[in-house]
Amino acid sequence: MPKIKTHRGAAKRFSLTATGKVKRSKAYSSHILTKKTTKRKRSLRKSDLIDKSDMNGIKKLIPYM
Repeated sequence: MPKIKTHRGAAKRFSLTATGKVKRSKAYSSHILTKKTTKRKRSLRKSDLIDKSDMNGIKKLIPYM
C-alpha cells in the first residue's frame, strides 16, 4: 500500500494540536485594516479550532502531521 501524499496547501494552513484537534488561523486580517476596530484585529491574531463537521476531511488532507 503506498503512502498518502500530504495536501501541501492544507499543510500550510492547518496544524494538529496534541489532543488531535485541527488548529487554524482566522481570516480577514491581511488588508483593509483601517476600518476594523482594534479589538477585532486583536482577536483575529489568535488561532482557532476548525468546526467538528470539517475535522475528518481536513485530517485526510494532512495524514502525517
